[in-house]
Amino acid sequence: MKKDEQKLHNLLFVLNPIAGDIEKDDLKEDIQAICQEHGIRYEIYTTTGENDAENLKKQLGENKYDGVFAVGGDGTVSLVGALLIGTGTPLGIIPLGSGNGLSKDLDIPQDTEEALELIHSHVVRNIDTITLNGMPSIHLSDLGFNALVVERFCEGDTRGPGSYVWIALQEYLGYEPKSYKIETENGNFEGKAFMVTVANANAWGSNASINPDGVLNDGRFEICLIEPFPKAASLGILYKLYTDSIDSSVYTKIIQCRRATIYNLDQEVMHIDGEPVEAAEKIEVEMHAKSLKVILPIPDTNQ
Repeated sequence: MKKDEQKLHNLLFVLNPIAGDIEKDDLKEDIQAICQEHGIRYEIYTTTGENDAENLKKQLGENKYDGVFAVGGDGTVSLVGALLIGTGTPLGIIPLGSGNGLSKDLDIPQDTEEALELIHSHVVRNIDTITLNGMPSIHLSDLGFNALVVERFCEGDTRGPGSYVWIALQEYLGYEPKSYKIETENGNFEGKAFMVTVANANAWGSNASINPDGVLNDGRFEICLIEPFPKAASLGILYKLYTDSIDSSVYTKIIQCRRATIYNLDQEVMHIDGEPVEAAEKIEVEMHAKSLKVILPIPDTNQ
């Protein structure tokens, strides 16, 4: 067995029944077939949207799993990942959502059949997590414009990239930058911002990269600000977001740090890993280095 490869003998799959277009009975059969072929014991927990975190926490406390796979979109990944931080039990992802942001940043195959191969062929490595007022974040959390779009998106009945883009266009026309004060060990900011992103990773599920040089296991996170900009600069900023070059924009400021205090002076909306949370006036952000194990594809070389 190569370096970082680990045999998983007993797995839990947390399946979101409404994620993606794939037939869930067929998916369950595929999971069963792969696990049986490789002598892996497994259980499937199907989410209901009610008390899932509590139910899963109890199940994890009563059973010893070698890994837990989140089978769904970003919400399912966030649900499972938050429960596994600091436990030593690795998180696996079978992406089924419309965004799948973290899985993309981890280079996990977006094709379901290919992702299922991770059940028996993988490496296990550690990544960082952060907390915002004690609430765990693995991927990206926002205040400001994108958080507002996420909130509207979650309130709506339709899903998919098209719906997200339509909401973003509607909100952009009337959005006014909000006031923030940010204190870190590597620099401060005070003023208005179009949005503030607390970034542990690189890109949103839409493939727009807000933090091109972010590394998931370097013991640091980034505060990424887009400052107020004229409407004429909109297309240029959008282009830079989709070409991994937003850090070159004159309207962007990125602060790399291990701790931060964000004063959300206008108490603007916020989300954590794509899930809207109650706005807070003061947000303490802390790094938790290499606190979550993840199941990843075997790289071409073990660098």
